[in-house]
Amino acid sequence: MQVLQVEGLTKNFGGLRAVDGVDLTVESGEILGLIGPNGAGKTTLFNLISGTIKPSAGKVTFLGENIFGLKPYTICRKGLVRTFQSCKIFPELTVFQNVILGAFFGTSEKKSWEQAALQTREILEFVGLAHLSDVPAANLTLLDQKQVEVARALATQPKLLMLDEMMAGLNPAEVEAAMTLVQKIRDQGITIIMIEHVMKAIMNICGRIVVLDHGKKVAEGSPKEISTNKKVIEIYLGE
Repeated sequence: MQVLQVEGLTKNFGGLRAVDGVDLTVESGEILGLIGPNGAGKTTLFNLISGTIKPSAGKVTFLGENIFGLKPYTICRKGLVRTFQSCKIFPELTVFQNVILGAFFGTSEKKSWEQAALQTREILEFVGLAHLSDVPAANLTLLDQKQVEVARALATQPKLLMLDEMMAGLNPAEVEAAMTLVQKIRDQGITIIMIEHVMKAIMNICGRIVVLDHGKKVAEGSPKEISTNKKVIEIYLGE
């Protein structure tokens, strides 16, 4: 079953075409990797799909519904949620408070405080942050801050989670922990698209990879196919 279909998605910023007619499908239960050099249009594509910016052209279908041009909060409440390249947490709030905001405002489901609090505690346990529940988010390590953002996204009860460079800036041990968490999330029945420059993660946990360059999709395939694709090698290493 296809969770997401992107057809001809395009974004122009004046004379610059940042995303150029991208077609993309995401199957239920998969982890799809999205890679490409800096400036390839990966985060802009996320912004278009999630409603952060309005597309110039194209079509975005989520669970059979056209979501082209909808507001981000509307798209989120339909079950499509994203994290950001730079953590968008509330530093002055505790870990618990950051996550419960997702439980209350990221879903159309009405909840009591008790229901939202229970859900928040369960998610913090799931991502490994229960022991930091009362700690201000500003006092956390980079890995823990990224996990807070993921936990808040999970609190919205997503069907599709888009992760934007979750592993950027992490050391090898932290990358391993992040990879394990992504796989645990998928095992909960949540489909994932991840932008990532850490090739170890992309090659080990993604079933399929899409490559962007200068706003265009230039390759798609399994990790093995992508790692031996001459066009992809040229993009990353030069001719």
